[in-house]
Amino acid sequence: MQADDTYQTIELKAEGLYKEKGSRFIALAFPVSSEVQVKAILDDLRQEYHDARHHSFAYIVGYKGERWRTNDDGEPSGTAGKPIYGQLLSFNLTNVLVVVVRYFGGTKLGVSGLINAYKTAACNALNNARIVTKTIDQTFSVFVDYPLVGEVMRVIKDLSIQVIEQQFDTRCMVRVSVRQSLCGEFTSRINKVESAWIDSVDQ
Repeated sequence: MQADDTYQTIELKAEGLYKEKGSRFIALAFPVSSEVQVKAILDDLRQEYHDARHHSFAYIVGYKGERWRTNDDGEPSGTAGKPIYGQLLSFNLTNVLVVVVRYFGGTKLGVSGLINAYKTAACNALNNARIVTKTIDQTFSVFVDYPLVGEVMRVIKDLSIQVIEQQFDTRCMVRVSVRQSLCGEFTSRINKVESAWIDSVDQ
């Protein structure tokens, strides 16, 4: 069972291929973190595969899969984007875009044939992808007077927290990335350090 503060995505771009009655379905899976990134990748692929008949796709973005979209790109409604999206759900992935580029082979496949082709192509790409589990993290900046910086660093070490940046002067700053499930304990312990205060950088 997955922890509440983890999610699955893919590490790098992956490809899959499916052929049926002369048509080629090239599936390309990408790790993405925003819909702006999705649009940029789609624009690039439409240029790279400008001679293809269709560029159907589906994506899911957000730690809990909050934002998603499917697009049949001219194929009969529900025969392309939806089967691709179904594979993203089946693999339990988020922050992933899958585009299936179709080169038409001259023979129509029918509704069931198209659904199977897009589903299989997407599945092949995701099977070839390296799936990774990531934690949902929050970034904090901790400010503390120099004589007490050791106490802050002890909390960071105890909780195995990742340090992103640190500046040591009369007044010190340590920027850290904290796993969501540890945020409560981290902030509670830092607040007990005299002269320390925390600024939440992002959610």
